Amino acid sequence: MDTTALLRVLVAFDTTSHRSNLDLIRWVADYLESHGARVRLSHSDDGAKANLLATLGPEVAGGIVLSGHTDVVPVEGQDWHSDPFTLVERDGRLHGRGAADMKGFIAACLAAVPSWRGLDLQRPIQLALSYDEEVGCFGVPRLIADMLSHAPRPALAIIGEPTGMRVGLAHRGFYGHRVTFRGRPAHSGDPSLGASAIEPAALLITQLASLGRRLPRQGHGTTFNIGRINGGTALNIVPGCCEVLWEFRPTDEASTAAVRSEVERMLAATPADVAVEQALLAGVPALGADSASPAVNVARALGALWPPHEIAFGTEAGFFQQAGIPSLVCGPGTIAQAHQPDEWIAASELHAADRFLARVGAWATGIEVPG
Repeated sequence: MDTTALLRVLVAFDTTSHRSNLDLIRWVADYLESHGARVRLSHSDDGAKANLLATLGPEVAGGIVLSGHTDVVPVEGQDWHSDPFTLVERDGRLHGRGAADMKGFIAACLAAVPSWRGLDLQRPIQLALSYDEEVGCFGVPRLIADMLSHAPRPALAIIGEPTGMRVGLAHRGFYGHRVTFRGRPAHSGDPSLGASAIEPAALLITQLASLGRRLPRQGHGTTFNIGRINGGTALNIVPGCCEVLWEFRPTDEASTAAVRSEVERMLAATPADVAVEQALLAGVPALGADSASPAVNVARALGALWPPHEIAFGTEAGFFQQAGIPSLVCGPGTIAQAHQPDEWIAASELHAADRFLARVGAWATGIEVPG
């Protein structure tokens, strides 16, 4: 099967994040095992979803990981001109949910497997497919832990998010938080009998906004957003509970640590008669790769486009980098088409991915691939 035929199969699986991805994972596992790949699955706690790790070639260190997520965003409320889960070609564009983000890359990897199998691989090629990327990258930490427990450490990871096959070396992280303040409700006729939960919440919001203005003046690229406030029950009741949803997007781990320390300091000043609870809703580490690293040189030799750029969206690459695996982002399609009605990927982009992955096979045989 060629890349377009495989993309047609993958798009037909409705793997919207609130649904199971097991039907797709089982189909991919059967396909890969039929071509001699060694396949491992790691499941979510409830067993409804799974990551897949497939290996071709020897069990040695120094291979390459090609990584993608299997889930897609919802189609409800979008004005599609065709069935989102049926791949439709119009004017050189292949339309379907996930075509660009990011089943196109996965399809190209699967299409390359038969040719890889026929090569004398000296380095392993691994295909890593995760679940729940779109709702917080919940699957990939388990995938990476399973990989490092059962396979030799790879030399690099390429996350195939849509970049037009251009090297993405950096992106900000994303950390979403819920802070809940619990005070003591009382009739507002005598507020001293209660403890307002809204007042410390309002102070936190003011301090976060101030920090968000201060950091750019200090040369930091970290941004903040307070997305939701919910508290109180009535005008004449001292509010007993208030919830704040907020997020920040740091440029690196040092920025992440600095913000967390500052927020802990803010919350430590909460009045003693108000309890405060924190919950991390989503955490995606920032990516920052060295443009002169050997991993980047390999990607350039494989045909990744140059110059590199900082991408505007988060990916799973930061998790691989955090685990000590040099990582970058490079895949077919454009992010502008992702999550959109009539999502599409150009056939020419899939052809470019096919050429790139053919070079991956040559590199894994030990051949020095010319840039």
